[in-house]
Amino acid sequence: MSFSQKQLSYFSLANHRWNIKSGATRSGKTYMDYFVIPKRIRSMKGKDGLIVLLGNTRGSLTRNIIEPMQSIWGSYLVSDIKTNNTASLFGETVYCLGADTINQVDKIRGASIKYCYGDEVATWSPEVFNMLKSRLDKDYSLFDGTCNPDSPNHWFKKFIDSDADIFYQQYTIDDNPYLPDSIRENIKREYLGSVFYDRYVLGKWAASDGLVYPNFNPEKHIFDTPPANGEYYISIDYGTLNPCSMGLWCVDNSQKTAYRIKEFYHSGRNGTILTDEEYYDALLKLADGYSVQSVIIDPSAASFIACIKRHGVFSVRKAKNSVLDGIRYTSSLLSAGNLKFHRSCEGIINEFLSYRWDSTASSDSVIKENDHALDDLRYFSYSVLRRLGW
Repeated sequence: MSFSQKQLSYFSLANHRWNIKSGATRSGKTYMDYFVIPKRIRSMKGKDGLIVLLGNTRGSLTRNIIEPMQSIWGSYLVSDIKTNNTASLFGETVYCLGADTINQVDKIRGASIKYCYGDEVATWSPEVFNMLKSRLDKDYSLFDGTCNPDSPNHWFKKFIDSDADIFYQQYTIDDNPYLPDSIRENIKREYLGSVFYDRYVLGKWAASDGLVYPNFNPEKHIFDTPPANGEYYISIDYGTLNPCSMGLWCVDNSQKTAYRIKEFYHSGRNGTILTDEEYYDALLKLADGYSVQSVIIDPSAASFIACIKRHGVFSVRKAKNSVLDGIRYTSSLLSAGNLKFHRSCEGIINEFLSYRWDSTASSDSVIKENDHALDDLRYFSYSVLRRLGW
């Protein structure tokens, strides 16, 4: 197995109480941990205290840490996570828990921890991290952790910059000499022109300010002639007083291009509040002449979902409403040229030019204005195109 000089440096020098790597995606910052973790576990054998693996969720911990380690060391040395949230790693019982909310780690509250590995630390609840600091209470206790960078005002960045006993490395995508050049260049193109380029390519803790989608380019993304055929979907961000936005999409999977060919956009703030049945009539009009595979809708729109289902015409799917993950994914599709918008879709085009990050927030947050068509775009991108593997 081959390692970069940066990875080897971590393996030999990261012996502080806190040992942290942050940086770009696919930069190699996590790979060395598949060898660091067994080194730590073996060094702690027979000592008092728990061994804990923490991730954003138990599922992400399985994907990012357990399964890759099983492919290297085998399932005899690295077991699956059991129903009691433990796994057997190199002969030791290890707690494997999600850290996105404080109640996920109640099982170790009050326990003494001799070693903790942390995956995706910047996604954790800060209360979990604060609890962890008090639980690493042995003179030999230590922590290894990785994350992608976030805002420079993020709580974890403030900890990294503190005077705690920290070994810290920052990775760029070019720090991984074993990443194929084609993948490296694709990632650079996908994030070009957005704050995610600074974070996921350059590895910087960069502020999210200004437009959420500065990589939207009318010359690149607006079209005049709709495609002749494809698979059709409708995405909806429902509102009564706030705007309701619906977009009709034609998906050309062979070319990995999705075209927003028509839209409906109505705000109840103009004095006319529509009923669910009136919105359903608008949905029928939008779909007229097209065979719609499914309607993807804001999962909180319970009454309108019930209305659509009652009529029995459309298949309804509740959208995956993960705001920041959806924005990141949609931004990468924009940069790659996978999304196109008909010139008549003025609602979404106008929102692209005004949807902004909240520069006063301590972590990534959007201003909840001028976002309804862009919300229905995010639902469509993250719930349909991501499933297609774009």
